[in-house]
Amino acid sequence: MSAVEEKTKKASNHLVNEKSPYLLQHVSNPVDWYPWGETAFQKAKKENKPVFLSIGYATCHWCHVMAHESFEDKDVADLLKKYYVAVKVDREERPDVDKIYMSVCQSMTGRGGWPLTILMTPDGKPFFAGTYFPKTGRMGMPGLMDILNQIADMWENNREKILTVSNEITDAIQPRQGLNTPIVNMVNMEILEKSYGEFQRSFDAKWGGFGGAPKFPTPHHLTLLLRWHKRSDDSFALKMVKKTLMAMRMGGVFDQIGFGFHRYSVDAKWLVPHFEKMLYDQALLAIAYTEAYQTTKEKQFAIIAQEIFTYVLRDMTDSNGGFYSAEDADSEGKEGVFYVWKRKDLIDHLGEKEGDLFCRFYGISDGGNFEEGFSIPHRSLSLEDFAEQEGMEPGKLEKHLMDSRIRIFALREKRIHPLKDDKILTSWNGLMIAALSKGYQAMGDKRYVNAAAAAADFILTKLRGADGRLFRRFRHGDVAYPGYLDDYAFLVWGLIELYEATFEVHYLEEAVALNKAMIDIFWDKKGGGLYFTGKGNETLITLSKDAYDGALPSGNSVAALNFLRLGRMTGNIELEQKAEQLIRSFSRAVKGSPMGYTHLLAAVDFIAGPGQEIVIAGDPANKSTQTLIRAVQEKFLPSKVVLLYNNDSKGKRLEALSPFVQGMGPVNQKPAAYVCKEYACQFPVTELDKFNSLLNIKK
Repeated sequence: MSAVEEKTKKASNHLVNEKSPYLLQHVSNPVDWYPWGETAFQKAKKENKPVFLSIGYATCHWCHVMAHESFEDKDVADLLKKYYVAVKVDREERPDVDKIYMSVCQSMTGRGGWPLTILMTPDGKPFFAGTYFPKTGRMGMPGLMDILNQIADMWENNREKILTVSNEITDAIQPRQGLNTPIVNMVNMEILEKSYGEFQRSFDAKWGGFGGAPKFPTPHHLTLLLRWHKRSDDSFALKMVKKTLMAMRMGGVFDQIGFGFHRYSVDAKWLVPHFEKMLYDQALLAIAYTEAYQTTKEKQFAIIAQEIFTYVLRDMTDSNGGFYSAEDADSEGKEGVFYVWKRKDLIDHLGEKEGDLFCRFYGISDGGNFEEGFSIPHRSLSLEDFAEQEGMEPGKLEKHLMDSRIRIFALREKRIHPLKDDKILTSWNGLMIAALSKGYQAMGDKRYVNAAAAAADFILTKLRGADGRLFRRFRHGDVAYPGYLDDYAFLVWGLIELYEATFEVHYLEEAVALNKAMIDIFWDKKGGGLYFTGKGNETLITLSKDAYDGALPSGNSVAALNFLRLGRMTGNIELEQKAEQLIRSFSRAVKGSPMGYTHLLAAVDFIAGPGQEIVIAGDPANKSTQTLIRAVQEKFLPSKVVLLYNNDSKGKRLEALSPFVQGMGPVNQKPAAYVCKEYACQFPVTELDKFNSLLNIKK
């Protein structure tokens, strides 16, 4: 039993039957928490009280701070119970609730983040918003106790003003027809050129990344730049990608001891991270490093992708195949303590000579670079440069450092670990399935595709209802919440990549079926694009529809590229038309700030072409067929789709999805590759060199 479950034995509120690790962290609070639902809102209406809504997630540092300061405090609990109905929401389980009230906070205060604090009427209309508040005011911040008392007084004596404000806010966040009138000629080179100009202007040439502190990885920036490099042969685009990827890997934002990336860097140097680890960061960064490897063939990028996968498969994989959500930044009540070191401790463990070498390579000093004299491991020099400095052979140095790292990792394993949020989310698993599938295609390691297939099979079996609809979350056998747009779009992405890795037609069938269901559930028939919630989701105070690509790409952006790829794979022109309609529906916002829509621009890049539709015809067990397959998989071909067709039962199923493959077969008893580009098909080829010449085209 985990520490979180242990708390349920001392439950003092209504979160006791929840499965979310975040909600269970608050189950023994003196605050009379309710989960989001009809019970809480009916209580608020019956008792004529406003609702105090607190949204966070299990690995959120400032959520822990506010919980310890306020929600574990009896005075705060008594005040909330007297005047409010208190509701707790896990933003990762209920992104629909979070999206709406976060947009309220951002519009009211100009900023957002978690913990998110909302005060609202019993019918869910917000009138006050903020993030973290201390119990009592300090450093210019208002105190939670003061806020609660003031609002309670207003609710009692000036309620009409509150109700007026809540109605105005609710009206302001409703969708407006005509405010985002589509730009007809959205799909063109101008918008891609504009986005590239923004990258050039904001690039940090010294430390990599874009802008100043804090710095976020935002891998879809980098994958779009790789597409621009391929299209234009612009060497500076590639330079920005390589510099950023290597700076992140050498910085403290990367876990040098156990691998995997932390959430972001609080400084411009990528040195001091916010220490939580999120599954989606691992997936998206692994994709960026994999595509950089495919582009450059530089082994260092493959190694880094492999390190990310090592962490995920070791620490974030459930025995049933699904992937866990996150690991906390805090342990022993402090952020980062699990990950930082003192030089003396490492010298004592490794010995003077090996310990000194390890500490100098990883920047671990007597004075430290973190709190209380601790050091965050990082690298200032490449292995080759450090070896030259030390007068050592690089291979020998690498072995010494690897042996020491393994010993230090074993030592670290004895520490108290941060909380692992072990819920399994459909959407984030979809991203990891995509990453592992792409990793296999680029590097050929069967472990990656096997893990991707196991996760896909788990999601398709355990997180899908009898009606075919997806669910959002699985934990300890419990499935909850009808899936949202991201769950469908991200899983379809993963299934497309998994098909192109395995050519198991089952995964393409599932991708097509789920994509069709997604359109039926979420498509906006009037304005185009996809709502975040749809049929079967809870009706909230407004509908959310956006394409902004933040820490994660948006569901709309991912769906647009899915439509294009599935349209080409199946010959369904309507899907390509839907992609263009979707992109146009967000076109004014994209034109105004293209760097905020980089995954959507990857779909624009796909449309701009030239696309490649590839069918490999032959027995997959044939060595020559595999040679043709590997020739496609190892290359960076962002505008390609590829099918494998063999005249067997799977081939018949593929014909049902993609009728155009009928008649494509081996040539002179040799496996053949059929390549179409720019709506024109070439003669089939059987020789590898001819196939490569067809594939190696510039945009």
